[in-house]
Amino acid sequence: MRSALRIGVLGAAPLAAVALVRPSRRMADVEIAAVAARDPARARRFAGRYGIAHVHASYTALIADPAIDAIYLPLPNSLHAAWTIKALQAGKHVLCEKPLAANALEATEVARVAHATGRVVMEAFHYRYHPLAHRLKTIIDSGEIGHVMHLDAEFGVPLLRPNSIQYRYELGGGATMDVGCYAINLIRYLADSEPEVIQAQPRLIRPNVDRYMAANFRFADGRTAHMVCALLSTRLLRLSATVHGTVGKLHVTFPFLPHLYNHIIVRGLHGDRHEHVEGLPSYAYQLRAFADAVRIGTPVPTSATDAVKNMQVIDAVYRAAGLHSRGFLAAGSNQS
Repeated sequence: MRSALRIGVLGAAPLAAVALVRPSRRMADVEIAAVAARDPARARRFAGRYGIAHVHASYTALIADPAIDAIYLPLPNSLHAAWTIKALQAGKHVLCEKPLAANALEATEVARVAHATGRVVMEAFHYRYHPLAHRLKTIIDSGEIGHVMHLDAEFGVPLLRPNSIQYRYELGGGATMDVGCYAINLIRYLADSEPEVIQAQPRLIRPNVDRYMAANFRFADGRTAHMVCALLSTRLLRLSATVHGTVGKLHVTFPFLPHLYNHIIVRGLHGDRHEHVEGLPSYAYQLRAFADAVRIGTPVPTSATDAVKNMQVIDAVYRAAGLHSRGFLAAGSNQS
């Protein structure tokens, strides 16, 4: 019998429980085996609460543990690339929270090291692994709404704490980094092409840190797209996408959190209809895909190569908005 895939967690973030620990309980071939955090006491509490056997004194110690096969990385955005590279160089596979890096140059270096080491890197866009994402693409590819002409995607959630890491430039913060990356990823996926950024309009919470971003895109074949993302705006929730075709349109609600709720409306060649796609929590599908990629080499759609393309668009949005891109290869300068 093959041994379980043993995963270590860098950081005792609450997201780790939702995105990793709970889904792992559905899988006999995955074990959350270790955790490390900047605050050892917090790591011990996390381990005790979720039944994790080993607590390491530092991130470096966890990565060096020969009993660990893979790393889950939910650290701040500015640390994603550096610690992913360290883990890869130590022979570990990596499931890294989105975005994979703070800018496209960092993402490119991650992809290079992943290729050189032969290890799996997967960017944690969990919604892409839920059956809803496949269903949306199937409807578009069927031609039911005709040829795609324009796409709209919006993702906004209220983040009312101004001192949150999502609002700190040095930690890779900003609405485009935190939720806009989802909208951009969905536009790229549904269009099956890479967009050019035509215009971007930010609203800032502090210098260089966007709490809201609207951006317009154009594809090489003339199609267009529009994205809105927000962490603080007059509309508390924005969770939808619309694909406009030559003979109809597709609208989906909650595409990024499909396990909580989803609703598809199609108006096309066959009239109007409504759909709901059932499924497990999207994190369960994501963890299954990661384990299969490590164990049997199954390709993943949110690879390091794809992450580079997503980050290139994010960087271009910031340039069009007159803002600086985030990040640098911080190599754990303030953590160990």
